[in-house]
Amino acid sequence: MPLSEFELIERYFRGCGSRREDVIIGVGDDAAVLRCPADAQLAAAVDTLVEGVHFPRDSPAQSIGHRALAVNLSDLAAMGARPSWALLALTLAEAEERWLAEFAAGLGALARAHGVALVGGDTTRGPLSVTITVLGHVPPGRALRRGGGAPGDAVFVSGTPGDAAAGLALEQGRLPACEQAERLRRRFLFPTPRLALGERLRELASACIDVSDGLLSDASKLARASGCGVELMAAALPLSAPLLGAVGTSRARELALLGGDDYELCFTVRPNALERLTSEVPAAEWGYTRIGTLQEQPGARVLGEHGPLEISSSGYDHFAGA
Repeated sequence: MPLSEFELIERYFRGCGSRREDVIIGVGDDAAVLRCPADAQLAAAVDTLVEGVHFPRDSPAQSIGHRALAVNLSDLAAMGARPSWALLALTLAEAEERWLAEFAAGLGALARAHGVALVGGDTTRGPLSVTITVLGHVPPGRALRRGGGAPGDAVFVSGTPGDAAAGLALEQGRLPACEQAERLRRRFLFPTPRLALGERLRELASACIDVSDGLLSDASKLARASGCGVELMAAALPLSAPLLGAVGTSRARELALLGGDDYELCFTVRPNALERLTSEVPAAEWGYTRIGTLQEQPGARVLGEHGPLEISSSGYDHFAGA
């Protein structure tokens, strides 16, 4: 007998995520009732993942659950916020129990790892899509923003961009199987939101954005919001050994600049704060790399050994060419 909506929620989502004392009423009522700290501002983010657009049709359910939450946690990380609660809207063609169990396992494991309680949502029938809203907190007036940079600020990125794009290419059969495949696939299937780094950057970064649509595209968005341009150094891009082994240097740089789904942080730091950054948040421990500088001249440029490189695309846009 097919699961009813009530049975689906009770079986797979009532206990999904962390238990928090600030959840007065959670899953199972018409709305959640939550206790907000008096000394914090609320941060909210929402993202939708659609089958065939944001993940391949045969993606593992555990990965879909993980990624649906991770993309929102990454948005909060870019604001320097700490997540607390999540709401889930899940559209399914059918209530297949094994798929639901794996989906809930992926979602729940990441939620518990970051102290996030699932407090409500909705389920309905239709083509597979997942929408998650995450709510969190940031100290008053200390949220990071895209628009705080200035010419001369150093530009950094966390992690090794391009890995997830290669992982997606492997999932889609656009990249031949190789010995590095498992590492690259996991970078796409199970991204790591940089929440701890985001919190550490509150007093150090002048601007911050999460890298979801491609490093060049998102660095350009940060620069525009700051009234600047941006210059990136191709040789400074932090390319992982698995990515280099799978595609070579030239293609790895292209994927690092243009590939999406990294969910790393791109941030800027004033020149007079660089010493404090390296002292309080050492790059070797926190995994970030300086890749460029904000400029007075608008636009985005990538410099190679012999001058500016020609870049054919600036990143992912849902409605480009629509």
